[in-house]
Amino acid sequence: MKFDTTPAFDSDYRRLKPEHQDQFRAVVRDKFSPACDEWAAKAHDGRPYSWPASLRVSAMARTPGIREMTLSSASPDGRATFQLVNIDGEWHCRWRRIGDHSVFRNP
Repeated sequence: MKFDTTPAFDSDYRRLKPEHQDQFRAVVRDKFSPACDEWAAKAHDGRPYSWPASLRVSAMARTPGIREMTLSSASPDGRATFQLVNIDGEWHCRWRRIGDHSVFRNP
């Protein structure tokens, strides 16, 4: 799966402390990216998929197609929003926002 970002995500990411940027990259590399690959394979076949419980991925209310995930439930309470989009037959994860609960105001 390919990944891309929105300008809002890029701005949010630059404001994160370096250790929180490192945490995000580790979670994506170790857990989220493999989960996305599995999701894409099952989506291709029309099979349901359950995200790993440790990522706490859920659909956001009143924002069709946008999901949120938890980077850490400890301090800081890291959150990221994303959407999975199909571009020319290829799945992409578009990161929309990253930070704390405030990113939910405009996911």
